[in-house]
Amino acid sequence: MDTELNELAAAHGVATEYRDGERRTVTVDPDVVVRVLGLLDVDASSPAARRDALAAVRARSGGGRLPGTIAARTDRALPLPAPGVLVDERGIRREVVEIPAGLEPGWYRLETGGRVVTVVVAPAALTPPPRTWGWMLQLYALHSSGSWGVGDLGDLRAFTTWTGGEHGAGAVLVNPLHAITPVPPVQPSPYTPSSRRFGTPLALRITDLAAYRSADPETRAEVDALRPETAGGRIDYDRVWAAKRAAAEALWRAEGRPSPDVDHDMAEFARFCALAERHGSRWSRWPAGLRHPGAAGVAAASAELAPRVAFHAWLQQQVQQQLTAVRDAARDVGVQLVHDLAVGCDPEGADAWALQDVLALGVRVGAPPDAFSQQGQDWGLPPWRPDRLDATGYAAYRDLLRALLRQADGLRIDHVAGLWRLWWVPPGESADRGTYVHYDAEVMLAVLTLEAHRAGALVIGEDLGTVEPEVTAGLAERGMLGSSVLWFTRDLDAPGEPLLEPGRWPEESVATVSTHDLPTASGFLRGEHVRVRAGLGLLGAPDHVRTEEAKAAAERHELVGLTGLADAASEDELVVAIHSLLARSRSRLVLVSPYDVVGEVRQPNLPGTVDEYPNWRLPLPVSLEELVDDPRVRAVVEMMALRTRRSRPNYRA
Repeated sequence: MDTELNELAAAHGVATEYRDGERRTVTVDPDVVVRVLGLLDVDASSPAARRDALAAVRARSGGGRLPGTIAARTDRALPLPAPGVLVDERGIRREVVEIPAGLEPGWYRLETGGRVVTVVVAPAALTPPPRTWGWMLQLYALHSSGSWGVGDLGDLRAFTTWTGGEHGAGAVLVNPLHAITPVPPVQPSPYTPSSRRFGTPLALRITDLAAYRSADPETRAEVDALRPETAGGRIDYDRVWAAKRAAAEALWRAEGRPSPDVDHDMAEFARFCALAERHGSRWSRWPAGLRHPGAAGVAAASAELAPRVAFHAWLQQQVQQQLTAVRDAARDVGVQLVHDLAVGCDPEGADAWALQDVLALGVRVGAPPDAFSQQGQDWGLPPWRPDRLDATGYAAYRDLLRALLRQADGLRIDHVAGLWRLWWVPPGESADRGTYVHYDAEVMLAVLTLEAHRAGALVIGEDLGTVEPEVTAGLAERGMLGSSVLWFTRDLDAPGEPLLEPGRWPEESVATVSTHDLPTASGFLRGEHVRVRAGLGLLGAPDHVRTEEAKAAAERHELVGLTGLADAASEDELVVAIHSLLARSRSRLVLVSPYDVVGEVRQPNLPGTVDEYPNWRLPLPVSLEELVDDPRVRAVVEMMALRTRRSRPNYRA
């Protein structure tokens, strides 16, 4: 790769080489680098173009020119290349030669050199949460006699008040509750949402709506008749959505078809939903005058669809109210409700339509080839454009965090390494034909730290897989928790890298048995993860299958040995012993999954599959009513309550 292309790529955060999962250096194809630079509006297609682009870079960086957004900390001063005027959120101005230490955390404007630069002033770190235990839920799987074919916010409220009130659990982590596009087929994966800024109406408890309680008997009977049941052991999202939409529409009409006064973002989301009903779920195929929220035809189309816009605004209002009510009920019993933030959004969804000016549409994020996936991974999600975030003061990222933190006491950041870099796959390329694009991690972390501090929320970073050391170090430095998964937490300094004794696990972490992408406890003990992949042809030749079976048997033997039990112990005994390992860990937060406790052998999601496996469609094998009385659950929660001390969180108003 020539020197000019290397320099140009480095200036724009595009990697020309990287280290793989085995820490080997991999050189990126120069053609891929040129394509990714082009996606950032940088022409590197010829030597002359590269020289021109480099000249522009050098001109911009000359004289110590600041980027559009900078991060500062309250505990230390930040030197500036030139004096300026610093303006706080109240409009108070002061002349500065540096960003001084001791400033109030917040958003500032720096006027310097004829430019305006956004300054994010964050605390040095969040206050570490007290040690406690809790649950991690795939809410859609948690069903009860009151829910409609899928776990809902009524189930979540009942679960949190039960576990906090009876067992002293201190936290409940739920899968992403991001919004869907309200047109079938409904996307089953909570990690491919239409919008991360709004909530999913699939999670509404229809019978908890004020409109249901105040409805006349005939309307309530009409709504009750719509209740769907789970059929065939699978969650049918299209059928559930059809029933809930019809019920919500009946209640909205019974209330007189209200048109609520909502803020700009919610109104825009409601317009998207109404347009999707008229023109289909893929906005890139809408008429040209509707493909951008500011396009000429949107206002006229929205006026024509005013009743549908009003309905979707009302519906989202109900979702937000129930989310807030669940959080408040959890707080009443000392439980922190932690929401999960997906890596990205559906490229044809509401956020991609509304935020397309700061997203790299056409790009898909994923992961490079590794031992898990030799062809790489393509998650099909568009990434933030780092240059556009910088130029706009990271407003879209800030607003996303604020939207989630309004109903949460904590956030889990899926693939938190994405705050540092993301694997970009250019349009038309396979997942292995990509490269990393770097972000300003100092600013990304500062925004997250500031907004979490203001909300009094804890932050969990999912730092599993191929993660550079600075990711885990950066989380710990800012009082954020990393992730310790039993299957992966090993002693890297010992011969053979055996499982690490829980007493030596990182303190600033969340301890779990597994994740939604990995085998459940029973699935691991039975080797179900090998059997399923072999049955789907994902393991290749029979020799490879036998190798995987032998590896799984050895891993099972090693884990059983760590528990202190014999291989012949019963599965129920082993599951309790596995959770005892978590309780003995130093981790600040220990999370238990119902899948593990009740003996479910199927994992929620099997990476590398789409329709071959029922990803995100598997309900728990027991109802919520059965779960709370299950002797296996009682054994685990009693042990957790005994061995994991719990302090009541200090919530901020």
